[in-house]
Amino acid sequence: MTSETHGRFKRWFWRPPRAHGEVIADRQVSVLELFYDLVYVAVLGQAADHLAGHVSVRGLAEFAVVFALIWIAWINGSLYLELHGREDGRTRSIVFVQMGILVLLAVFTAEATDGSGWGFAVVYATYQVVQTGLWYTVWRQDRRDHAEFLATTAGYVVGMGVSATVILASALLPATPRLIVWAGLGVAWIVGIALAARASRAGLGLIPTDSLVERFGLFTIIVLGEVVLGVVDGLSVVERDAKTIVTGMLALSMGFGFWWIYFDLVGRRLPRANRVALANWVMSHLPITLAITAAGAGMVSLIGHAHDASAPADTSWLLAGAVATGLLALILTERTLVDAERLSLVFHPLRLALSAGAAVALIVGWLRPAPWLLALLLVAILSAVWSFAVSRFLRADAWGEP
Repeated sequence: MTSETHGRFKRWFWRPPRAHGEVIADRQVSVLELFYDLVYVAVLGQAADHLAGHVSVRGLAEFAVVFALIWIAWINGSLYLELHGREDGRTRSIVFVQMGILVLLAVFTAEATDGSGWGFAVVYATYQVVQTGLWYTVWRQDRRDHAEFLATTAGYVVGMGVSATVILASALLPATPRLIVWAGLGVAWIVGIALAARASRAGLGLIPTDSLVERFGLFTIIVLGEVVLGVVDGLSVVERDAKTIVTGMLALSMGFGFWWIYFDLVGRRLPRANRVALANWVMSHLPITLAITAAGAGMVSLIGHAHDASAPADTSWLLAGAVATGLLALILTERTLVDAERLSLVFHPLRLALSAGAAVALIVGWLRPAPWLLALLLVAILSAVWSFAVSRFLRADAWGEP
């Protein structure tokens, strides 16, 4: 290898992160990002397995806290790649290091709220230390070349460092106090992102791009996969007679309903460039993806009780609440879209339809019908909302527009 070739190869591995302002408008999601996201299949699957075995108010609360931490980790990693990643050796190496840490995180996730909570805390803190280092390199660049981003980046680095310290310290706490600390940390992240979007003129430099929208859509597909896994797990542990299989297929149809509604209503549509709207668009995906994953976990219990006269109360509320939460969160998402103003004939009345669908879903959960009927009614609610949306798109001559 010549000295010139060696120099080029070295630079390929040691290039600095892409600077603020170097937005690639037509960037596509890379195969490296797709590979990175696959690790979250394992992490989320472990979180969903815990909920599937603990369908209760406490189990749901534990799941929500752990899911929020996982989602925050995904957001930090994904936004760094969107804003500062390159097609080079440095970026690849960084992503593979993170993937290794996340694989270890998955090992401790199923029992994160029980005996393995200390392990989850240590591994999660390690992941955040890596993220702190990455954002610190961005801060150093901003200090030299982009002073308009300096305050926001500095705050982000400090917040990341404090977050890593807090969650590492939580490893020393008993299970319940540790979970409370994690819940407070999740709330602090959500509030912090919202306040940063409103307080800073420059923000983090994030703008709506097709790659950003595609990335969130891909994460939504990942959590939809948990519905499929929930149905498979449910059918694998019971006697597979006609009623059980029908219940499983109806439960699977709920996942199909989530897919149709998300991708036809808000998926592939750009949020407005306004920094507050963009922050709200990002944060609205937390309850959407949480609800879908929780529904997948509830499939195991639903199928397991397929022959009961009525669905167990906790299972009924879990699935109905997941549908209601998903529909209401979609209102937050669609309000941030460019198309919300351009296609007001569609989206304004759609908010009422989504709200009505959420209310009916909760009524169905309260009634606790037989498992097969519960799934059928929830599928019918999702179908009715989707059909209403399609009728409005057709009236506006905008059906099928990305």
